Amino acid sequence: MPHVERGMVVGLFGGSFNPPHEGHVLVAEIALRRLQLDQLWWMVTPGNPLKDHRHLAPLEERLRLSEALTPDPRIKVTAFEKTIGQSYTAKTLEFVKARNPGIRFVWIMGADNLQGFHRWQNWQKIARTFPIAVIDRPGSTLAYLSSRMAKTFDRARVDEDDAGALAFRKAPAWTFIHGPRSPLSSSALRQRLELEKCADHK
Repeated sequence: MPHVERGMVVGLFGGSFNPPHEGHVLVAEIALRRLQLDQLWWMVTPGNPLKDHRHLAPLEERLRLSEALTPDPRIKVTAFEKTIGQSYTAKTLEFVKARNPGIRFVWIMGADNLQGFHRWQNWQKIARTFPIAVIDRPGSTLAYLSSRMAKTFDRARVDEDDAGALAFRKAPAWTFIHGPRSPLSSSALRQRLELEKCADHK
């Protein structure tokens, strides 16, 4: 895990980043600014239990591409989940919390993940481990109204004007942050690359 000092506010931004793109960078930049983070851990996962691994690029490649996209020194690209042998977010956050006393963490995710968040293993435990910041993504702006997570933890929602203090709230606590949205998606980029490969072979 990246080095931290007691009292820091750190955002945890996990994903397969397959491939990473400017939309991910925009989410990270919004989180750094609005949540007043000292660091953001860009956590490249070995694999996503809910996704098809047949199209998953090697971890080393996803790490390299992520590092090339993120020159901000506050963004720490890491794949420590591979080291600890973990691919479930609930277990990862439990591990992070146990080994970093005195650090205030916020779990960060794009709004496109909010709709299916209740399918994650121990999703309610995740919500009760660290505060959560949901960053707006195209086509997902209303997800915070209709998602099961939003309804279950409705009373724990924090106004986005108070997002800078979210890390100091006791979980469960979450906010939805509106802002600039990138239309890019990893799945669309993969499809485009496949089409380009097919065209090259013709």
